[in-house]
Amino acid sequence: MYDEEDYIMLSGIQHFAFCRRQWALIHIEQQWQENYKTTSGELIHKKAHEEGSFEKRGNLLITRGMRIASHELGFSGQCDVVEFHKAENGIVLFGYDGEWKVVPVEYKNGKPKEHNADELQLCAQAICLEEMFQTDISEGFLYYGGNRRRSNIVFSENLRGEVKKVSKEMHTLLHKGYTPKVKQTKQCKACSLESLCLPKLQKAAKVSTYIEQNIHTSI
Repeated sequence: MYDEEDYIMLSGIQHFAFCRRQWALIHIEQQWQENYKTTSGELIHKKAHEEGSFEKRGNLLITRGMRIASHELGFSGQCDVVEFHKAENGIVLFGYDGEWKVVPVEYKNGKPKEHNADELQLCAQAICLEEMFQTDISEGFLYYGGNRRRSNIVFSENLRGEVKKVSKEMHTLLHKGYTPKVKQTKQCKACSLESLCLPKLQKAAKVSTYIEQNIHTSI
């Protein structure tokens, strides 16, 4: 269990899963740089985040911009959308008849990705909501602006376990103030921090190596 003063941004789990160095540059070193993808993604989230708005459509309640937190994960953040579906064995909501099933929905730019960073973020949101509403949440949805479709995500034990493991790693690195070294991959080209991270410099030879090589060559 974490104290509130030790909470970190839940949305950072997506950066962390994509690249631990990227997360550290943003959340430890406070560096950030916009590109087309980040700006486009921000516009999508801005549309989804109408904090405090509430809408009822028959047996469906929709709330946007809900603030969430978890003592277990040490996370705090905001959901794009949380839907409440009228269903048996759900939770009771003040002012509404019946019981309701809680379903988080996260909006993303582009299309479904090869890695599971988005799934981890959504699952972390579900764990926060479970703690807040004292209920079980089995699934949620990722909405991608690129294809305008929802992807159903089941919160398996493996996914939940990975979220908890990653949250511990994030807290450990933040506590140490440690920024991981560069590990250049094909994902670097898609990173908005490439010009700040400078992954290609990692491949540059050390001065000592350069001197040693030239000495042996001259001999």
